[in-house]
Amino acid sequence: MRQIVLDTETTGIDPSEGHRIIEIGCVEMMERQLTGRNYHVYINPEREVEAEAISVHGITNEFLADKPLFSDIADEFFEFIKGAELVIHNAAFDIGFMDAEFARLKPVRKTSEHCGVLDSLAIARKRHPGQKNNLNALCKRYGVDNSNRELHGALLDAEILADVYLLLTGGQTALSLDAGSEDGGTSDGLRRLPADRKALKVQKASGEERETHDEFMAALAKQAGGTVWDRVEQPPD
Repeated sequence: MRQIVLDTETTGIDPSEGHRIIEIGCVEMMERQLTGRNYHVYINPEREVEAEAISVHGITNEFLADKPLFSDIADEFFEFIKGAELVIHNAAFDIGFMDAEFARLKPVRKTSEHCGVLDSLAIARKRHPGQKNNLNALCKRYGVDNSNRELHGALLDAEILADVYLLLTGGQTALSLDAGSEDGGTSDGLRRLPADRKALKVQKASGEERETHDEFMAALAKQAGGTVWDRVEQPPD
């Protein structure tokens, strides 16, 4: 599956009041793996950016003066996201702005007609009801480094959200068991290892690695109110 983790910055909070997109940041994933292929652009909104918005993202009117219009980048942006599942934190906000921008152009494009949309905020609220689920809170909860996030920025936030999303939805998503193969596979789709294979080397964790693991498990236990691991008798070293 191709997924695009997406974020935008805007001139204000309501596209129905004429507010516009001023920055788009996208990070591509294939089968839950980051591909290194990103899309990032600043946009001249053809209107003033509200002071309150500038205090959030730091993008000034002067900075945007020589940037392209949305109409200049609409086609390349659309081609980048077309057919993908968009992963967005508070998706209704960004999709509302994207649809408002596309509605100004011909042909009119509606995002949900060309892309899937997955709201990571809705997932977070379901997994952590009653807790803060903004991006900073999720970074702290899942140990994602957001030390560079002094201000909001579309590409930086998309990169951070990609890490958060993978942890938030952690676990194996698909297992291919193709029946039969020419490379030692069996009829049940499993590949058998030869009995006379060389023994694997057992690499024990270092003291520092064990200390880091213990700190993580303690934080997990505090968050979950205890873990099964705490009740299992540990083997001697």
